Amino acid sequence: MIQVCSTCGTRWNVRERRRDWCPRCNGTLLAPTGADPAPLGTPPSGREFRQPAGLGTPPSGRVGPPPPGRGRLPAGYRWIAVRPGAAPPPRRGRRILGPTPRYAFVPRWGLVDHFDQPDQHQAPVRSGPSTQMVRRTLIATMAVLGAAAFVHLVRYILLIVNRSTLLNPWVAGAATWIGVGVSVIAVFMIVATAVVLTNWLIGRRTAAYAYRGRPDPRSAARLRAGCLVPLVNLVWAPVFVIELAEVEERLSWLRRHIAVWWLVWVASTAVSVFSMATSFATEAQAIADNTVTTTVAYLLALAAVLLVMKVFDGFERQPVEKPSKRWVIVPDDRPSTETGNAAEPQNSAAVESEGQNPAA
Repeated sequence: MIQVCSTCGTRWNVRERRRDWCPRCNGTLLAPTGADPAPLGTPPSGREFRQPAGLGTPPSGRVGPPPPGRGRLPAGYRWIAVRPGAAPPPRRGRRILGPTPRYAFVPRWGLVDHFDQPDQHQAPVRSGPSTQMVRRTLIATMAVLGAAAFVHLVRYILLIVNRSTLLNPWVAGAATWIGVGVSVIAVFMIVATAVVLTNWLIGRRTAAYAYRGRPDPRSAARLRAGCLVPLVNLVWAPVFVIELAEVEERLSWLRRHIAVWWLVWVASTAVSVFSMATSFATEAQAIADNTVTTTVAYLLALAAVLLVMKVFDGFERQPVEKPSKRWVIVPDDRPSTETGNAAEPQNSAAVESEGQNPAA
């Protein structure tokens, strides 16, 4: 009995025993060409006959033996059931969409953006000088104070030289009058800085209290008197600033800057008062000492203005209508609500060592 491989085409003599798989390529062996002991109309073992619909097979495609009266199929053929009717229509290809649309101008069709107007109560209108004006005034004041300190330092050097060498009258006069002129300009700049900072403080306090729905407990006249009257402002001006920091919930961040500025300001005022009290001296050594004191006073004033600028930047770093808060994680001290399992004591010994896996 001969069986032909459907894959490699090798003819195999299986003798009297029918086989299903090719020993060479493991392909399917066709039906044997010799005599088959199976009765007529019965499919061989391992094979099945299928027939198309309309030849005695229902449309469902059930598999069964060929109809009686028909001969056996030739070797390599079998009955296959197919769907009745015409063949299905071919699939349509992808429709060509054409080129990408382009517009020579921005299209006006589509959704319209709607922006809610901010509430007037949430964003109070601030009065007083602008941030740029305050910052420029502080920078100009620091420049003038630095120039005044440098001029008095040069003047002290000329006084030392004058002890052994007679100076030119023009040089001596220029050193004297330039120092006086720079001192006058420094006094005007300090007064202007005090006025600008007072107006800014009043406007900032008004906006901060208005944002929280209550008026400022201190009037504008009281704020101006506490910030502009000499020696009185040493006590009340920092108090007003601390109240503003408390209202805006920023005292924890600005407490150190305000304290350092307050101390330097008090020291600068004390040295300035001592310098003005000793400025009427006529002796050479007393004039030299007063020049050194004045130089130190200008340097302390420069440091005080620099520190007050840090305090100002600390407030202006965030607007009034956006207060800053710090959220921290609080441990949960509530008792365990699990039922059936008793809570383990905190001081119990650990079952496994930390960093090691438990034993299997």
